[in-house]
Order: sequence, then structure tokens, then C-alpha cells
Amino acid sequence: MQAILLEDIEKLGKAGDVVRVKDGFARNFLFPAGKAVVMTKANMKLYEERKKRDTVKLAKEKEEAVKLVASLEKISCTIAAKVGEEDKLYGSVTAQDIERALAQEGFEIDRKKIEIEEPIRKLGVYSVNIRLHPEIIAPLKIWVVKE
Repeated sequence: MQAILLEDIEKLGKAGDVVRVKDGFARNFLFPAGKAVVMTKANMKLYEERKKRDTVKLAKEKEEAVKLVASLEKISCTIAAKVGEEDKLYGSVTAQDIERALAQEGFEIDRKKIEIEEPIRKLGVYSVNIRLHPEIIAPLKIWVVKE
């Protein structure tokens, strides 16, 4: 069966690609999840129109993300955490903690966009990335201090 992908799917293809998949995979996974539609001329035309709308929307989001990066570069977040011996944290600083700290600074950023390379388990200064847009990543400085 041929299907038009509506979003990127790892190991299968990118949004807009026409792919050949097994019938069961399409009926049981791709179609119910809204990840693909059956390949027809009408669906291809609808997809092209949707793609045009999405490019305009992505351009607006990118413009907003650039503005947000400029304001995020000016701040650094301080997170107070409980520590034990040798300045080790009880637990670790998570994306949810960073999201709360950013909310106190006046920024509404989803924790799923915050990328922490390795767990933060000690006091100090750390740099994390915030993926605001597929093409734009904002660096953020995090200060972890004693509570």
C-alpha cells in the first residue's frame, strides 16, 4: 500500500514522502495515529495545501524563536537544591526544575524543549540547550546553588 507521510517517521521517511508500507502497518498504526494518509491524487493535493500553510506557520514560529533567543541569552537561571556531603545533590536537577525557574523569570517554555546532556547532580554552573524551533537552539546558563 502506498501512503503519504504527514510527519517525519524514523527509518521510514520524511513528511510528504510517498512510501510503500504493508497494509497492516498502515491500517493499525499510521492511519489511526494521523501520521499518514492513503496515496490518492486528492490526498496529495490536500497535503500540498497543508504544506504551504505549515511553511508560513513555521516562518512565524522561527521569527518568534529568534526574538526569544535574544532575551534568553541575557538571563541565567538560579536553581536552589538540597545538598548532602561534598556538595552532591539529593536527586538531580531536571528539565521540570528548569521549566519552573524559567517561569519565575517570565518565560513559558515547555520542558520537552529543554535538552540536558548529562544529569546535573552537583553544585555549579551548567549550560543547557533549549530547542525553540527545529533550526534554532538557545543556550541557557543554569546556576545550581545550595538551598
